[in-house]
Amino acid sequence: MAKLDGKKILACCANGAGSSLMMENAIKKVMTRNGIKPAEIRHCPVSEGKTAARNYDLVFCARTFAKTFEGVDNLILLKNVMSDKEIEAALKEADLLD
Repeated sequence: MAKLDGKKILACCANGAGSSLMMENAIKKVMTRNGIKPAEIRHCPVSEGKTAARNYDLVFCARTFAKTFEGVDNLILLKNVMSDKEIEAALKEADLLD
């Protein structure tokens, strides 16, 4: 759990309005459920996210945008960006969650 405490997290979608906001809410749900207190969780469009990624400890986006984020090491790719269960599973797989 402490692995994500105090970390900055970014959620990206195509336009940065609808699905990234829902993804941000799902991420917050996972953080709350696991007692994690990140420093920041923010959403934005993919066009901004590629540049902003270097300022964040962890970046989430849909698998369809994987090519946009080539070279970004701190990336979590999701099939269903609104699924808190998938987000939690992806964090466990990345060894960021117990």
